[in-house]
Amino acid sequence: MYALESAMDELAYELGVDPVDLRIRNEPETEPDSGLPFSSRHVVECLREGARRFGWADRDPRPGRRAAGPLLIGSGVAAATYPVLVSPSTASARALPDGGFLVLTNATDIGTGARTVLAQIAADALGVPPQRVRIEVGSSDLPAAPLAGGSSGTASWGWGVHTACTRLRERLDRHTGPLPEGGIEASADTAGQADAEVPWARHAFGAHFAEVTVDTVTGEVRVRRLLGVYAAGRILNARTGRSQFIGGMVMGLGMALTEDSTVDPAFGDFTESDLAAYHVPRTPTCRTSRRTG
Repeated sequence: MYALESAMDELAYELGVDPVDLRIRNEPETEPDSGLPFSSRHVVECLREGARRFGWADRDPRPGRRAAGPLLIGSGVAAATYPVLVSPSTASARALPDGGFLVLTNATDIGTGARTVLAQIAADALGVPPQRVRIEVGSSDLPAAPLAGGSSGTASWGWGVHTACTRLRERLDRHTGPLPEGGIEASADTAGQADAEVPWARHAFGAHFAEVTVDTVTGEVRVRRLLGVYAAGRILNARTGRSQFIGGMVMGLGMALTEDSTVDPAFGDFTESDLAAYHVPRTPTCRTSRRTG
């Protein structure tokens, strides 16, 4: 996206056309690569809403013209997209005699809230409060599930969990009397479904706007404002969804401002061999000390 959006900006400058307007003029009706219709596409709405919130129309579009003392002030825009990735997954769900539910799948929670979201998905399918659902993940003894990556976890694991819980609810609707000691279980395997060919091009979309200053004396770059507007489909958890949006923006800041790979001219390998030498944005670590005596 970085290369394509940079080229769009260069084209807009050469044509004397507003970069937002140029992107809107070239909005496709179908996915250019496949020719498939989009399942949903709201990138134009993201660009327009972002421009309104950012005050895009009030900026001076000429490069190097806005200044505050030694600072040059610039504004930029870029569209964003990410494909929907789904892999086959299995899961099982069990209704327990004590009124609780146990959902099993070998998902991987790397701190991104997989347990929370899967509990929400299960509770929604079962029609019960999330507090009654217990999720077990992260063991090869559990029903097989794909790895965490490519923003595909929730879609992949969630599909299996939702299917298993829906089947369990149907079994419970037909069941009469108390549950047996071992409970009632249902399972699901989305192989053949999750990887099936679908008649749509599926993507999430967004638009980013930035106001940046460059110190003409020191060369220091500072990002004054960064705005992201997204059309990412159904948000299952507002807190984790917002965190993912902000995390993506922070990663973009890191790529643009701090990340660099230097090749050793003698040996041909990268000199930044660890995270002590390769600078990425991070959450500041709070340290406390206590003096005695």
